Amino acid sequence: MIPAPKKPAATAKQPEPIMLADAEVADIAKRHRLSVAIVTEIIRRVGTGERSAIEREIRKGLARR
Repeated sequence: MIPAPKKPAATAKQPEPIMLADAEVADIAKRHRLSVAIVTEIIRRVGTGERSAIEREIRKGLARR
């Protein structure tokens, strides 16, 4: 009898995004006139703590409005 191949776990965890300091997140939020919660959500969605990537994503969102 041949054993069945093992399936990967369905709930694989994604790596935690690199978080910026609270002061830096507040600075980005103030600069773009967004709430800190929105900036934090963008950081989580982008998955990186690079300021340029976050600001690029904010500009993309503003262009959609």
